[in-house]
Amino acid sequence: MLPAKMRTENASLYYGANKALKEITLSIPENQITSIIGPSGCGKSSLLRLFNRMNDLIFNARVEGQIYLDGQPLYGTRMDVVELRRKVGMVFQKPNPFPMSVFENVAYGPRVHGTNDRARLEEIVERCLRQAALWDEVKDKLKSSALSLSGGQQQRLCIARVLAVEPEVILLDEPCSALDPLSTMRIEDLMQELKKNYTLIIVTHNMQQAARASDFTAFLLMGELIEFGPTKEFFTSPRDSRTEGYITGRWG
Repeated sequence: MLPAKMRTENASLYYGANKALKEITLSIPENQITSIIGPSGCGKSSLLRLFNRMNDLIFNARVEGQIYLDGQPLYGTRMDVVELRRKVGMVFQKPNPFPMSVFENVAYGPRVHGTNDRARLEEIVERCLRQAALWDEVKDKLKSSALSLSGGQQQRLCIARVLAVEPEVILLDEPCSALDPLSTMRIEDLMQELKKNYTLIIVTHNMQQAARASDFTAFLLMGELIEFGPTKEFFTSPRDSRTEGYITGRWG
């Protein structure tokens, strides 16, 4: 059994009176890629946002149960939410680079955390752009606006921006849904490299992507965790008939 980096224990999420997630218990293995799949509106993104308390920003959202990072409870008075979001970074569905240069996008996080030495910032920017498989494409454009990059480049820049604050976990919310097939392939290849040093959790509506790119897969349906396990077993011999129906396209 692989060690768990993050774990949910009977985690439920309410938006007002609506119970969006229902007693989710799940262990996320360390240095692996875990995908979360399910039909639209099943709670995939809501579950992802539990892992770095992004739901705190939503009016009327309330969490029951607990989520742990390395055994430490996330929902409690002692948790520094700013530090949590440094450790558990997030890449959104639509690339969202800041309206500033490529260099300043990556340097932004380290600057916020107190790093202002130019040589150190240059080292961080190059390292993170290399990690994001983007350096060779932008090394001569570091002073150019990040908004001038292609969609796929912008998404890899957003990944580099997350890497710059040295996270432990990277959350990706449908990071390829707005990208062409070539850019999608580059992101998937990048994920395989990143898992050597980070734990990745990805929400995807693309079951082929989940089967290709992840080590473990979780299936949500109407806010419930129906099945979770190693991806190969999940897609070849699902234990639950609802999982089988969904992955074979009979419904959903």
